[in-house]
Amino acid sequence: MALASVAAAQSTVEYIGGTAALAEGTRGAIALSDERYLAFYAGKTQVRVAYERVNLLEYGQQVDRRLALALVLSPVFLLSKSRKHFLTIGYSGEDGKQQAMVFRVDKNGIRPTLVGLEARTGLKVQYQDEQARKARNQ
Repeated sequence: MALASVAAAQSTVEYIGGTAALAEGTRGAIALSDERYLAFYAGKTQVRVAYERVNLLEYGQQVDRRLALALVLSPVFLLSKSRKHFLTIGYSGEDGKQQAMVFRVDKNGIRPTLVGLEARTGLKVQYQDEQARKARNQ
């Protein structure tokens, strides 16, 4: 991916948890346009982390078979799978302590986000399992 594309990369995400002072379920966007900082924007809230402080990039998937929905609506939903794309960003805080943010990333934004983070941080993404590795390359 060209550096211009990395700079334009922005993905819709949902904050799942971690050490940031954000409520779980906060929706926003991860922006990689700044050359020095990764930023998460959610309304008037902004969390910025210097790329040099990032020390972990991890990607994984979770497959949810929607059993409750199938029981209520139709057995056809038993065949429906929902792939969720999770990104964990680990970093050293201002106080030197390890911090982390976990996001659920929109399926259309996961590849550009991973590529952009690798380019900006110089780190390689770690994969939770082989299925996640395959999904990134599709």
